[in-house]
Amino acid sequence: MFQDMSKQMSDSMEPFKNFVNIQTRMLEDLTRHQMECTKACLEATMQQTQQLQQCKTPVDLMELQQSYAKELEKTLRAANEQNMKALRDARDAMEKLARGSLDNTAGKS
Repeated sequence: MFQDMSKQMSDSMEPFKNFVNIQTRMLEDLTRHQMECTKACLEATMQQTQQLQQCKTPVDLMELQQSYAKELEKTLRAANEQNMKALRDARDAMEKLARGSLDNTAGKS
């Protein structure tokens, strides 16, 4: 009897465990993307600082700043796309999990 209750409890907790795993993967992806974005921004800033020393005219400086801004924009757009994909994937997985749980519950009734 205890084994049956233990198995039943374990089975009923399985969707919750899966839900936590989905959230964990999503947060890991978002954290990895954030770290990659931060690294890319820092590298672009360091590169811009090095190139700043080579600027001779205000036009050179303006071109450098425009290039820097475009590089940052590209990096931030890519990070945004990766983050949105991670969120969509997590939402889809959670919806699938919820549907499966509801179907299992309805099937047992």
